[in-house]
Amino acid sequence: MTMKWADYFMGFARHAASKSKDPSTQVGAVAVGPDGEIRATGFNGLPRGVEDKPERMERPAKYLWTSHAEENLVAHAARVGVSLKGCTIYVTHYPCSRCARSLIQAGIAKICVGPGTTSMPAEEFETARIMFAESGVDVS
Repeated sequence: MTMKWADYFMGFARHAASKSKDPSTQVGAVAVGPDGEIRATGFNGLPRGVEDKPERMERPAKYLWTSHAEENLVAHAARVGVSLKGCTIYVTHYPCSRCARSLIQAGIAKICVGPGTTSMPAEEFETARIMFAESGVDVS
């Protein structure tokens, strides 16, 4: 039996999530170009070069210190000079409104969301959903 491409790339997103040191939530993302090439990955964690202290990964401090997987994915692509325009992103959890803004601005065309549960407020989820719909980003 052949694995579907969506399952294959979601596996990469789950693998990226396993790099997170957040004790309660591990989120991963992978950007895939129109030809099926992986362009960037990201996971939730501290910014590059910031000292990795466990207390920075605990609530409520983690909200001040950590970047979301999608933010790290966009930053990773920018750092290495890779365009995300027209890419599909596979992400383990539904993006928050802040990440929705970054993904839309980066030119992401489609978002495939994994089965990860999210605890974001309903208003945050709805705002992200509306932004994706209005900007023409396909979410599945």
